[in-house]
Amino acid sequence: MMADDSALDLLLAVHNLVRGVRRRSAATGLSPTQLLVLVNLVDLGPMRIGELAGRVPCSQPTATTVATSLESAGLVRRVPDMSDGRAITLHITDTGRETLITIARAQADQLRQRLDALDDADRERVLAAVPVLRRMASDLAVLAGSADRRTTTGS
Repeated sequence: MMADDSALDLLLAVHNLVRGVRRRSAATGLSPTQLLVLVNLVDLGPMRIGELAGRVPCSQPTATTVATSLESAGLVRRVPDMSDGRAITLHITDTGRETLITIARAQADQLRQRLDALDDADRERVLAAVPVLRRMASDLAVLAGSADRRTTTGS
């Protein structure tokens, strides 16, 4: 167990790096919440607004507003839920997928520039950490999914 502020330092460094990359990328016209909704739809497939709200995370009214704006932009479409006629699922459109890929590539280019500015040893250290960071992110996603199931099942 880490007794110092190393975890906080890492969190702040990653947050500031991601924020800086986003800021230097071409303006996307999409909010971080809108981007997270698109990412979730690409990664996990169509889902109901309430499930998206839990995964983003945001309130259900915010998720509804985001879905409406993404639908107006042609990035998602609402489809009646086959298992519950009263509910709808949100599906990403081809335009939404292409938009997300374009944004991701622009942000990756910004990050590549930052990596290229490092000396070889630092760049190797950063890239060596990628599998560990990916595994940590995956573990967090699994934990979030478990928490989602507990709240929906009442366990």
